[in-house]
Amino acid sequence: MNKAVRELAANVAVRFEEARAMPPSVYTSDEFLKSELDHIFAQDWFCAGRADALSKAGDYTTLELANQPIIVLRDGSGDLRAMSNVCRHRMSTLLEGRGNAKSIVCPYHAWTYNLDGSLRGAPAMTQNEGFCKGDYALPDIRCEEWQGWIFVSLNPDAPAVATQLKSVEDLVGDYNMGAYTETFYETHLWDTNWKVLAENFMESYHLPVCHAGTIGGLSKLEEMICPPGEAAFNYHTILKDDTLKIALAHPSNTTLEGDRRRMTYLLAIYPSLLITLTPGYFWYLCLHPNGVGQVQIGFGGGMSPDYVNDPDAQKHFAALKTLLDDVNIEDRGCTEKVYKGLCSGHAEPGHLSHLERPNYDFAQYIYGKVRSGA
Repeated sequence: MNKAVRELAANVAVRFEEARAMPPSVYTSDEFLKSELDHIFAQDWFCAGRADALSKAGDYTTLELANQPIIVLRDGSGDLRAMSNVCRHRMSTLLEGRGNAKSIVCPYHAWTYNLDGSLRGAPAMTQNEGFCKGDYALPDIRCEEWQGWIFVSLNPDAPAVATQLKSVEDLVGDYNMGAYTETFYETHLWDTNWKVLAENFMESYHLPVCHAGTIGGLSKLEEMICPPGEAAFNYHTILKDDTLKIALAHPSNTTLEGDRRRMTYLLAIYPSLLITLTPGYFWYLCLHPNGVGQVQIGFGGGMSPDYVNDPDAQKHFAALKTLLDDVNIEDRGCTEKVYKGLCSGHAEPGHLSHLERPNYDFAQYIYGKVRSGA
């Protein structure tokens, strides 16, 4: 068992009322990161974004999951599918970023694949007697849609997403999250460990200080509820006032009642899909490590169906996006400072607040995954 796993084992062995933050080695050890890639990112379901962002045949997005390049696209039959993003010839990667393609063309020798991954054509291959187009389809990768989210997994034995996340549906099913529409998506690279940013999302204890220039004054610590998490996710809730009307249920919404009309859920779906879900809008982060000291971030958001065609909502959402950008600047500053501190020889984890219950549950999840390969 490597040093970081041993230190984490001791860290998670205590009950929450006595718990401390995870030890620095968990964030800074290359050996620990390899365990995470092998036993978390290569085994669990990973979010590839929103299904409505890939609405037309040929719409695609690309990602790397545990060092495996992947394409997710809408095929000619209208189905979502995932496949290897590596040419079967000389092994170049094929597509980059997001876009729309009528076919998948290798940028190296123009081997061309159909949207179902089958090989359509390969120039100047007629003289190789062993070559057969039928032998060269792009390998399929597991892909499932749940509540409007696209998930992919390298693990053929991972339980279905809907099975693992049934409790999330029970929790927020009345928000109809699957019908929300994505209106923006961006990618970012920050100089911090992926878990630092994940934990930053999981607790709102930092809001009054880190976000003093934006949303800090609206954050009422006494109204934050942080229940124990479950095996596949944790969450906490905040009640919003009418300062940001788009965060509240639309007047036409007759499903949500009482406090649920102003309740925001902060859902952390393991390993790294982080969703802020309000009755009016959502935004999310999807995280993947880029070494121990950097995190690759997918950042997107949009509106509930009640607000999509409301002209006032469009204006309010534009203002919200500006606010979210400012909040991200603050979060980047705070999380990069945390990582810098973690790398210090004087770094020592302190006790957790009751508002950091999700962080404790996240540590339990991480340990449960990496100990199997330690």
